[in-house]
Amino acid sequence: MALLDIRQRTGWLFGALVVSHIILISGQVTTQRGVPVLQEVTFGTFAEMQRAATGAVSSVTDSWQNYFALQQIRRENERLKKEVTELSVALQQERTAAQQTHALQKLLDLKSATPFQTAAAAVIGSGADPSFRTMTIDKGTQDGLRADMAVIAPAGVVGRILVPTARASKVQLIIDRDAAVGVMVERTRATGVATGVGSPESLDYRAGLLDLDYLPGSVDVRKGDRVVTAGIDGIYPKGLPIGEIQSAGRVGGEWHIKIKPVVDFSSLEAVLVVLQVPKEAPDAEQPADDGER
Repeated sequence: MALLDIRQRTGWLFGALVVSHIILISGQVTTQRGVPVLQEVTFGTFAEMQRAATGAVSSVTDSWQNYFALQQIRRENERLKKEVTELSVALQQERTAAQQTHALQKLLDLKSATPFQTAAAAVIGSGADPSFRTMTIDKGTQDGLRADMAVIAPAGVVGRILVPTARASKVQLIIDRDAAVGVMVERTRATGVATGVGSPESLDYRAGLLDLDYLPGSVDVRKGDRVVTAGIDGIYPKGLPIGEIQSAGRVGGEWHIKIKPVVDFSSLEAVLVVLQVPKEAPDAEQPADDGER
């Protein structure tokens, strides 16, 4: 072991001497440019080390800056998404407010145009049972409302008060299966009764159509004819719009007629309640042309 250690130390010493001689010789030998070889090699080595260090520092700096830039972009995106959401909500609120204002203005115009006394009411609910078409308004007996008063909207007839309470009332819509309205075909002046479709499973019921019954078989009826209230039931004033005839056909000499109501019952927000039906309500206007449509 001692002999091996001596040989290793001798080898290291010999190697150190060789390197020392090389360094001394390099320090004395010059290149063609007059620069010592040792200086040129030393400079080149340190230059490469500096190049590598500078590249590593630059790479780390760029990565760090890109990281912070990415974080800033993410924060900016989150802020913009929040602003877009807030603006969308505000726009929807403005649109809803505009629609409500427009609906209330139309209701006010109707109230001003009607020759009978009315009271405005807001729709606060709809019937829970799909077999019966009803809704609830926020006015009742303490506001002068009572059963069988007509309820109307700017588009036309809505229904009648079914159950009034002190501060609210249930309204039976004209499309309810138990509802009936005395009506008149505006073009021919023929009278009949519009009733709700009875079967909740039928397509006509789901479409919210009305049946037109008790119309004489000899009467001329056409698709698109306007149907208005006849004023013969003691509930609805004469001449208020009900709807248009969607289909008309004869079976065994009898008419089978469907009416499409003009009121969109699903979008009602406010209505008018007719407090008193005048003895002589205004008649519906005669159309200018009684020919084919």
